[in-house]
Amino acid sequence: MQTEELLQRLGDQDRVAQKWLYERYSPLMFSVCKRYLKRREDAEEALISGFFKVFSQISAYSGAGSFEGWIRRIMVNECLMMLRKVQPLVFPGDEQEVSEQPDSFSIESEISAKEILEVLDLLPPGYRTVFNLYVLEGFKHIEIADMLGISINTSKSQLILAKEKLRSLLKRYQE
Repeated sequence: MQTEELLQRLGDQDRVAQKWLYERYSPLMFSVCKRYLKRREDAEEALISGFFKVFSQISAYSGAGSFEGWIRRIMVNECLMMLRKVQPLVFPGDEQEVSEQPDSFSIESEISAKEILEVLDLLPPGYRTVFNLYVLEGFKHIEIADMLGISINTSKSQLILAKEKLRSLLKRYQE
């Protein structure tokens, strides 16, 4: 189905088009939701709420950027709202000064994606959220700060602390 035709049909609340879109994107978007929300039930709720917004606000998609990226952004926002509702995000080290240093963080290729996701689940919610937004979603610190209502320095320090925690968790995980 072509994007223009799909958008038209979605705009007309065509149930077949909605079903097609859900079946096409729900597995990928569920994995996005699961990265932010530990509990499967919370991730499912964010997914359903996100698709409801996609269907009800389809006219808001301007065609700028990819359609999948637009859907992903809605899902991430739903997850962030769920995180705020379920468990307030705590950002330890908020006042910590952050030095600009080169990033040498890497994950060995022997670790499977499933294992990486399991280790990410062990991070505190604040660390995990900033890590996901910066590393996996590609947001800049200024965008993350705006999305989460924190300072840019807090975003940077949470990323550094998340990477340090990941390093130690990965070392233990590989032993």
